[in-house]
Formats: sequence, structure tokens, C-alpha cells
Amino acid sequence: MPYNHILVAVDLTEECDPVIHRARELSVSNGAKLSLVHIVEPMAMAFGGDVPMDLSQLQQQQFDQAKERLERLKHKYAELEGANCHLTYGQPRQEIHHFAKEQQCDLVVVGSHGRHGLALLLGSTANDVLHGAPCDVLAVRLQNKS
Repeated sequence: MPYNHILVAVDLTEECDPVIHRARELSVSNGAKLSLVHIVEPMAMAFGGDVPMDLSQLQQQQFDQAKERLERLKHKYAELEGANCHLTYGQPRQEIHHFAKEQQCDLVVVGSHGRHGLALLLGSTANDVLHGAPCDVLAVRLQNKS
């Protein structure tokens, strides 16, 4: 059965190139709509939620930088010009699942380093997205920088 709406979840680094290429190939071959999402994690989450200072200004800078990188990415890939591109705050797994369900996506494409051992136990975004996803998930293998 062909896919109708493909969501590509990116981290806005150079490593996301193969993820975008694969999502684009699938979009063209299926005649599917393509959407892109990037989630900015709240800084407090990185510190376990207990932060004795106001991080709102740093958080806004992080969001503004992500917005700039998303714009550069849209210009780099002509196929993203017509795509729905979204930037939001939150926990990546929850936000990706929510967006996929809300937008009626039938495939989510994410990057994966294929880690194992301790890194696998600690989890990854690709692994998180896979569990409880409202649709199919394709993890595109990324090259490990060693």
C-alpha cells in the first residue's frame, strides 16, 4: 500500500542529509506529501528538570538558532520548499507521535546510528519514536563518526 503523507524528523545537523534524501525518494515514488519536523528539547529536561536559574533566554536563543538552521535546510533542498516544516518545543518522541497523528502521516522517517550496548540501553530518538508510533517508522542508518 503506498504512503500518502511522510513525516521526516530531523536534528538539523549535516547528518540529517541521508534522512531527507530517503524521505524524498519515498515521497516521489509514492506520490506522497512530505512534512518535516524538528523538536527543540526544553533545556530543563537536559538537567533533570531541577534548574536553579532561569533558562528562558538561552532557550529562546536555541529556538532561534534552530529556526535559522531549518530555513537554511529548506533552501538547501528544493523539495522542502513546498513541504510543511514545523519547529516546536518538547520531548521528541511525544511531539513526533503527536504531529504524525494530528497530520495523519502514515510513515515517519528518522535517522539512526544503529548503536548497541550501553548507548542502546540509554535509548535514542529513533528507538523512542518506534515505540508507540501511530504509523510505520523507517530508521535510516547514519554513518557513525568515529
